[in-house]
Amino acid sequence: MSGQGVEAFFSGGRLTSVPRKPARRAQLLAHLTETLFVSGRDYTEREVNDAIRAVHEDCSALRRYLVEGGFLSRTKDGSSYHRISA
Repeated sequence: MSGQGVEAFFSGGRLTSVPRKPARRAQLLAHLTETLFVSGRDYTEREVNDAIRAVHEDCSALRRYLVEGGFLSRTKDGSSYHRISA
C-alpha cells in the first residue's frame, strides 16, 4: 500500500484525526492493521487496545472501525481478535 496521504493523519507518530470519508478511512485502517498487528496471531482485547493506544487514545472507536471494516475479526464474546489477511 502506498503511504501517500496516510502521513497527513499523523503528527509525531501519533494519529491526529480519523478521516470521515470512507475510502480515506479504509486507507488509514489498512495502514494501522499492517503496522500494528501481525497475521496469524490472536490478540486479547487489551493487546488490541494497547497497540492502538500507541498511536491514538480513542482505542474503542478505532477497534470498532477495524472490526467493522473487515481488518480485524473478533470472536463473538470479544475475547480474541486477529488480523484478517489481505
